[in-house]
Amino acid sequence: MIPNSLEVSRLAYAYPDGTQALFGVDLTIRRGERVALLGPNGAGKTTLVMHLNGILTPGHGTVTVAGTPVRRDTLKEIRQRVGLVFQDPDDQLFMPTVRDDVAFGPANAGVRGEELAAVVKNALDRVGMLDVADRPPHHLSFGQRRRVAVATVLAMEPEILVLDEPSSNLDPAARRELAEILRSLDVTVLMVTHDLPYALELCERAMILSDGVVVADGPTRELLGDAELLARHRLELPYGFAIPAAAERG
Repeated sequence: MIPNSLEVSRLAYAYPDGTQALFGVDLTIRRGERVALLGPNGAGKTTLVMHLNGILTPGHGTVTVAGTPVRRDTLKEIRQRVGLVFQDPDDQLFMPTVRDDVAFGPANAGVRGEELAAVVKNALDRVGMLDVADRPPHHLSFGQRRRVAVATVLAMEPEILVLDEPSSNLDPAARRELAEILRSLDVTVLMVTHDLPYALELCERAMILSDGVVVADGPTRELLGDAELLARHRLELPYGFAIPAAAERG
């Protein structure tokens, strides 16, 4: 039986100053799903994400990635399986060239020579950035840097790709290009976003995290079509945006 990509059970966490951020989160993401994690500022989304690869340790509850529990003794394996793509790609790109950035993770994991070159080529090809492999990242546009940041994570062949606000600061063309790339990937995706139309475009399922608990979990179209639910949790669709009928969705 193929294990779920992610299982979170009764996860609770309080910061050292006593602020309780999570109050018992339960969620399961099956392999191959693309799921949007929605919620207002302060809902606990970032805190939850930081538990997925062991940056934070639960005060209570468990996190399991592809059947492996997140514990101190499994962190090396977990951090290869959970690929985090930060909101600001400049937090992720620090090497002289794009090629070096994408090679950094696999090289640290012991990949060398022709195998490393093939891994880098494949990751850049998957995001359409192979032609800039030898350019410095800071010479690229913001949208291109975000795609390279995705490639640095794909090079590790993760079980689950976690994207923090992937559409932020992108122009319409870059936004569309990234959506096409994400749809093409054969990997489980958890997308943390305030961009509700982007969630609808890319994710058939969504969860709403509010005040440290999952308050809704279901088809994205149904959640975003519930104006009362959105209002209760300080979520809003853009002015004039209407949820298209199912037949209209590409």
